[in-house]
Amino acid sequence: MKNSFGPAYKLVSLILAAILCLSFTACGSADMKQGDSPAKSREDAAADLSPQEPDPVEISLWTYPIGNWSNSTVIASLLADFNKQYPHIRVSVKYLDYNTGDSLVEEAIADGQSPDIIFEGPERLCTNWGARGLMVDLSDLWESKAASQIYDIVQDACRSEEGACYILPVCESTHCMAIHYDLFKAAGALKYLDEETHTWTTEGFIKAVEALKEYGVEQAGLVYCGGQAGDQGTRALVNNLYGGSFTDPAHSRYTISTPENIQALELLYNLEGIDFAPNLTGADEVKLFSSGDLAMTFCWNVAREINETLVNPELNFDIFPMAFPSPDGVPVLEGGIWGFGIFDNGDAARIKASKCFVEFMTETDSQYAKTVLATTYWPVRPMEDLYVNDKLMTEYGMFTQYMNDYHQITPGWTNARTAWWKMLQEIGSGEDIEAAATAFDKAANETAGNAKAE
Repeated sequence: MKNSFGPAYKLVSLILAAILCLSFTACGSADMKQGDSPAKSREDAAADLSPQEPDPVEISLWTYPIGNWSNSTVIASLLADFNKQYPHIRVSVKYLDYNTGDSLVEEAIADGQSPDIIFEGPERLCTNWGARGLMVDLSDLWESKAASQIYDIVQDACRSEEGACYILPVCESTHCMAIHYDLFKAAGALKYLDEETHTWTTEGFIKAVEALKEYGVEQAGLVYCGGQAGDQGTRALVNNLYGGSFTDPAHSRYTISTPENIQALELLYNLEGIDFAPNLTGADEVKLFSSGDLAMTFCWNVAREINETLVNPELNFDIFPMAFPSPDGVPVLEGGIWGFGIFDNGDAARIKASKCFVEFMTETDSQYAKTVLATTYWPVRPMEDLYVNDKLMTEYGMFTQYMNDYHQITPGWTNARTAWWKMLQEIGSGEDIEAAATAFDKAANETAGNAKAE
């Protein structure tokens, strides 16, 4: 039967179809113009209803040095991929370091010039800037299928108590320690560790240090405490030795003055071959290890090995990564989580464009793989064969199974880090260990907002 409806019906249909198309257009599509005259020709109407070129948007990305996210060539390649799909969104990049990055961000916040996107971890994006009301809640981005696959422990570290999500995590890594394999072999100390699993017990650690000392190694390892750089190593060492923890399970209080942690600190202070170094940071300790002056380093991860292997001409021995020693040989390792956050600058178009960027870098497996590979770390959701042909990454990847507690999200974290290395300095100078640990808890918990310290 012939359609009995006239041109007016067809025009209405065309308008409805165009509206539906526009509602599903990707980020940045223009809205249909209002007030079009119904007397226009079909050609004019079709032209007016076609998707308009989106207005250009300029956004800024500031990134801390997470793997090759500090490499402008690598980032240029990722941005080129992004601009193929979103040519109207122009992204400027500022590369931060950990010495000056925080102060630069704070200055930008104070001046009302915060970056749109920032690439860092939950301890800054959630516990600091997010808790201060400066970040956009990205809960809507967590509703995607890809985000739903993020590992539970990572999700827990990235959500505030109120349920807000100020970060969409991208990658993770696990910190470890390493030994001078050749020196351990010469001293007969390899028998005290499990070479297959790269783990050892506290008893094995003690016996290995004793064997090294007997072999003639005066300093097997150093508890460096000249500043906060590398402090993840000394925290993990102390917490693992006798099964202690840095905070309570809820990440609401600091718990260094427990019997387990005090026992660990006493062991390190009294064990010959392990010395406290109040003038050295983690970077200083790594240099001594890489030059062969130490039998072990407590400040290590895969990035350290890559960097030292490439740039240190003094490195002439076999590095063997190890988990930190624990009573049963099953460690609880500190890890790093990094991802994207968006500052709330009050500009809806820039926030929308920033979300487009985050979605593009994380949603599809093919692009997400590129994003993660640029970090030189591991994905936060299942990705098969990402490093299947990379022996080094496969070796270090075994440590990710031991990442458990992400206490960096505990309130007062920045002040607690300062109190930690100062406490180690006091212990190294001969202060009473239990008193120093108790004083740490009191100071750290007061800055965390806990009126009563344990």
